[in-house]
Amino acid sequence: MSNAFGTDRPSDVPPPAPDRVGPVQLGLDTFGDVTESADGGVQTHAATLRDLVDEAVLADQVGIDFIGVGEHHRADYSVSAPEVVLAAIAASTSRIRLGSAVTVLSSDDPVRVYERFATVDALSNGRAEVILGRGSFTESFPLFGFDLQDYEVLFEEKLQLWSALRGGDTVTWQGTKRASLVEQDVFPKLEHGPIPTWIGVGGSPQSVIRAASYGMPLFLAIIGGQPAQFAPFARLYRQALDQLELPQQPIAMHSPGFIAETDEEAAERYWPYHKAVTDQLGRERGWPPLDQAGYRAGLSAGGSLYVGSPETVARKVARNMRILGVSRFDMRYATGHLPHADMMRSIELYGTRVAPRVRELLAEPVPVP
Repeated sequence: MSNAFGTDRPSDVPPPAPDRVGPVQLGLDTFGDVTESADGGVQTHAATLRDLVDEAVLADQVGIDFIGVGEHHRADYSVSAPEVVLAAIAASTSRIRLGSAVTVLSSDDPVRVYERFATVDALSNGRAEVILGRGSFTESFPLFGFDLQDYEVLFEEKLQLWSALRGGDTVTWQGTKRASLVEQDVFPKLEHGPIPTWIGVGGSPQSVIRAASYGMPLFLAIIGGQPAQFAPFARLYRQALDQLELPQQPIAMHSPGFIAETDEEAAERYWPYHKAVTDQLGRERGWPPLDQAGYRAGLSAGGSLYVGSPETVARKVARNMRILGVSRFDMRYATGHLPHADMMRSIELYGTRVAPRVRELLAEPVPVP
């Protein structure tokens, strides 16, 4: 069967995959992209932040499991202090889990990260979690006085320290890029056990093995290409855990998406905002401009854009969750100047129609070929 994009729908019988670890979860995340205003201009950072809290409240109301707030330090994004935003969301919601997407640990201080997330955990009654990464943007390094030549060692040492801190116990630690700690206590104390922590990776085998070595769940950032290409990283992670004699952990994935009533409406509405963001990054990183052929490839069954009607998106999410054996899918719902009203409608459809349909599809048995 073909959909409005002229490509085959995701197969109803995807290839077999390893068993998922943990319950199926459907989440959202955002970097707080500065949005388009009603008059065709752009919102202020402050107005975008207030809208973001409203988006999270809606996500909580329609049953979405998680919302992640990312960190950037540049003009096109409004969020530079995710934990402050998460605290505001915590005060206005009751059940949705709250986390980062991601925390750039290399240019932060693990003790401060603990203090901020332990505070969010207290305010939300145990709903906080952290996704740690090295960051695909590097503006935070000069901003906070770090040398990009130390990119690898900063993350490795700070991850060691975070691993010791996240349970809230006293810590003794020594490294080369930060002052040592000797029997140092940290506050506030946690009521619900260690802060759940994921390691976000973009496709580096070394990063996958590092996540396994700490026994932390793996979060795959799939923002281009074909999701199926990440299956070797999922297998490598599981094999590494086995070799290290550590328990299997959940794997999650994150990709951009947008939902409207029909495939045609979603594709047409999303295109100019997605192209603008992609072309801006391309100018910075040496990519060619995005054309319609590249866009349609992303929309296809094998692509990494989850853009379409609720049924199309649900089938694509379920298919790729099966292929990779992941237990959580997070949709990056904010892209460029995409207006707040469009995002609110997309969130509503994601929670009320996509998420229940994904669970239905994943509950169905997969026929043996």
